[in-house]
Amino acid sequence: MVPILEAVPNFSEGRDLGWIGELLQVIERESVEVLDWTADREHHRSVVTYIGDLESVETASIAAALFAMDGIDLRTHQGLHPRIGALDVLPFVPLHDLTMDLAVESARRVAGRLAEEGIPVYLYGEARYGTTASRPDRSLASIRRGGFEALQGGFPAGREPDLAAPQWLGKPHPTAGVTCVGARRVLLAWNVFVEGISFYALKAIARELRESGGGFKHLRALALELPESGRLQISMNLEDPEATSPYNVFGAIEERVEAGGGQVVETEVIGMIPDPLVLPAAVDRFRILHPGESRLLSRRVAEHVSARGISHTRV
Repeated sequence: MVPILEAVPNFSEGRDLGWIGELLQVIERESVEVLDWTADREHHRSVVTYIGDLESVETASIAAALFAMDGIDLRTHQGLHPRIGALDVLPFVPLHDLTMDLAVESARRVAGRLAEEGIPVYLYGEARYGTTASRPDRSLASIRRGGFEALQGGFPAGREPDLAAPQWLGKPHPTAGVTCVGARRVLLAWNVFVEGISFYALKAIARELRESGGGFKHLRALALELPESGRLQISMNLEDPEATSPYNVFGAIEERVEAGGGQVVETEVIGMIPDPLVLPAAVDRFRILHPGESRLLSRRVAEHVSARGISHTRV
């Protein structure tokens, strides 16, 4: 057996490629394989995907968190994406020969270490279940409402972190904020770019389609206007692409945008491409940017498992 854990940390830095390059080196020193990374200037956010055994992924995640704590100052950070931490979210995903329970244990170990280092932590997803954490229904959107600025004066009632060292019980880290650490299944993070309709109309479409608005189950959607490029996008997380078809979501967006006189231009997948988008037809149907085979999650995991198996045999 070759158990594989995935981590997909999101950092509040998308403009300084030199810093991001150093971050990748910090992560890769810990015997994990970096599968993908993206950086977005207007979101001012970068996402890194890496896999490995539990201990290596945990160690790499802690090293990355400390590097972000030292290198990102949220007091001067401005970007489109909601954020409350230098390392904003840190999800752990069980992949090959690994149970969700073990991924949860990894998430809680890392969360405890970050709290000891002075970064208050919110637990989310599967990592909240079976703990004494308050408000088990608390979502990432509700935690991040108002951003880092809403927490600077102290944690509002009902939004206290789940883990914090005594000296940080009442407030976030002054520059690095807080971190959301969780465990979840594979999800689809994607941005659909549109043109020919107003931002107001796009906001209405996003509101109608997301689960909280009575739309697709497992869909989180936010309409964004990108000031530097002048583009419009719906930024989405589909938290269970097996249960809710990305094709149905995309079709609903396309239908509503075209009814308003606009068109869908292209789709950007953030991180690795999950199996529900592996079909060859998906590239053309979704107009996916950069769809190379190196970004197919199942393929890269299989290659990693094969390499690990050979290495273990030689030892």
